[in-house]
Amino acid sequence: MLGRVNHVAIAVPDLASAAQSYRATLGASVTEPQVLPEHGVTVVFVTLPNTKVELLEPLGDTSPIAAFLAKNPSGGMHHICYEVEDIIAARDTLKASGARVLGDGEPKIGAHGKPVLFLHPKDFQGTLIELEQV
Repeated sequence: MLGRVNHVAIAVPDLASAAQSYRATLGASVTEPQVLPEHGVTVVFVTLPNTKVELLEPLGDTSPIAAFLAKNPSGGMHHICYEVEDIIAARDTLKASGARVLGDGEPKIGAHGKPVLFLHPKDFQGTLIELEQV
């Protein structure tokens, strides 16, 4: 079911500062900020040869990232995203095996313009999992 790792997401309290750290200190290529109101975040992607790192900051106080940063004020790893070929088939297989899909269970369009779903971290050793259809 799982394909390659699409990205690892890191929640940050200051997106501009974090992006600058990746650019200046690590010499990384960083995309322009992308505002995603339906997910409550602003994101940039650090492009690597084999995957991406997503830096995300909350878009308002009701963002799920705001709650994460309240518990982790300096930021930290938020989720890992895996690619799947058919997100509906993956969702149905996961639900049948007892995994919990967050939200209403219907895919939303993610930062790459593709359908995404999130899986409950309690079902995956404390790690929030994002699935993205490729």
